[in-house]
Amino acid sequence: MAQRLLALDLDGTTLNHMGELSDRVRDAVRALPDDVAVVVATGRSIIATIPVLEALGVREGYAVCSNGALTLQLDPTVPQGYSIIDMVTFDPRAVLEKMRVALPDALIAVEEPGIGFKVSKHFPDGELMGESREVDWDELIAHPVTRVTLRQPEATAEEFMELVERAGLHGVSYAVGWSAWLDINPEGVSKASALELVRRHLQVEPIHTVACGDQRNDLEMLHWAAWGVAMGNAPDQVKAIADEVAGHVDDDGLAPVLEAVAQAARDGVPFRDGVQSAATARLEL
Repeated sequence: MAQRLLALDLDGTTLNHMGELSDRVRDAVRALPDDVAVVVATGRSIIATIPVLEALGVREGYAVCSNGALTLQLDPTVPQGYSIIDMVTFDPRAVLEKMRVALPDALIAVEEPGIGFKVSKHFPDGELMGESREVDWDELIAHPVTRVTLRQPEATAEEFMELVERAGLHGVSYAVGWSAWLDINPEGVSKASALELVRRHLQVEPIHTVACGDQRNDLEMLHWAAWGVAMGNAPDQVKAIADEVAGHVDDDGLAPVLEAVAQAARDGVPFRDGVQSAATARLEL
């Protein structure tokens, strides 16, 4: 039975800006004690998450995908390696009709869990994993979905965020990424809401939780954890609510945090105490 829960964002945290997993970070994850449950919590789809879990050696336990709309129980004995234990959907019609007016040139994708996406137009190569089916407007809004994604490749993140905020989204949860990328989820759904479900399944005490992330879709998760770690490459808004700011992802900034988590677990102290003291020691070096 896990005694501790470590929640890890993927892109920009565990994976560098080239989408690569370094040997040092991989080895640090694999070296964590058995009583630390590693729970990947990502905006990625299931299909885009499973290969990273394999690379990390995480084949059992839980994973959170689609910014909290999908929670998986990992099971290597079943053909696909997981089962969906929680899925939250919403009717995308109202929000898509509003965004169609506010962002008429944006590319739109609605998620099909475990399959891929239905899209309004082709997304840039490599941005969506799984099957992409170009469909008409009526098909995009026809069914409840776990997530809607909008992308405007020619816009800057700042320009895109201004347009999104001007649109005034209500009744949904949303986060703008580091590029002109917008994920929309059911209202109240976040990585934190799904992680709380996982924490209760694992019966881990709240004081024994730590989360690491780098983007606005990690804000709730960092606030939820007893110890929230923002990456050095995170926006100031994310760093401001974190308990600790780690190094840059491209410098393997997550690795010292993982090592501190492992030491705290071995010492039998709460993450808040053990990781904090390790962080202070690093700053004094």
